[in-house]
Amino acid sequence: MGQPALETASQRSRAWGKVFKRTVLPHLPLILIGLLFLTPFVWLVITSLETNQEIFSPHPTVIPSKVIWSNYPRAIENFPFFRYTYNTLYICFFSIVGSLFSCPLVAYSFARMRYRGRNILFYIMLATMILPSQVTMVPVYIMWNRLGFVNTYWPLVIPHFFGNAMYIFLLRQFFMSIPFELTEAAKIDGASDFRIFSQIIIPLAKPVIYTVALFQFLGCWSDFMGPLIYLNDPSKWTLSIGLQSFIGDHNVEWGLLMAASTLFTLPIIVIYFFVQRKFIQGITLTGLK
Repeated sequence: MGQPALETASQRSRAWGKVFKRTVLPHLPLILIGLLFLTPFVWLVITSLETNQEIFSPHPTVIPSKVIWSNYPRAIENFPFFRYTYNTLYICFFSIVGSLFSCPLVAYSFARMRYRGRNILFYIMLATMILPSQVTMVPVYIMWNRLGFVNTYWPLVIPHFFGNAMYIFLLRQFFMSIPFELTEAAKIDGASDFRIFSQIIIPLAKPVIYTVALFQFLGCWSDFMGPLIYLNDPSKWTLSIGLQSFIGDHNVEWGLLMAASTLFTLPIIVIYFFVQRKFIQGITLTGLK
């Protein structure tokens, strides 16, 4: 009876050893790197639950001695949180609509249509990614000011209806991975380019569409410079601007600021968990690893 039991224990030990070598050990560096990237967010949450004395203590504590949950309702009451959230979502929504309207059309023309000068136009578009936004900030502001659109959401929304070089590149790479036999067969059957684009390409491009939408949402949600430049009316501010209300001339409400920053970060994490599968698939299939 003892020998079979020893053999079974030995087999289990070898099986666990194989699992550790094949699964745990290869992923251990990724787990450590993941914990390293998670540390700032964990520290943010811990700080949002501490008192000012613990925040400025020379001996930081991992677990607060007294959890201050009241920082969160106080943070929401300290500035018009829901109004700023609505403003931010408003800009995000129309910016995503604009990007998903313009970028796939341009990417389709670069990937599937043949015309003279296509490659030159594509390279010129890529060259715009090299130009820093700080270089065009002043002339673009002057243009919107002369149009009378300063202190409105138009400067933050309209540019997305004219395409984004990064998103066009991602979409083009994905569209080129779709077999050309599909579109050639559709053309033989008499389908137009718009019908091929809407009924064949777009349904197959859902992963990269999700990826572009997520990138656009993250960019608009965390954008600070755009609303700071174009929005003068406090009732039109976004969350990124509203967080500045916790920083006064003589002191900073660090507990409230950390609580509001945690609430500001949570939607990004939640949305990513919902679309992470499509996001990873879109990034992988476009070749941007």
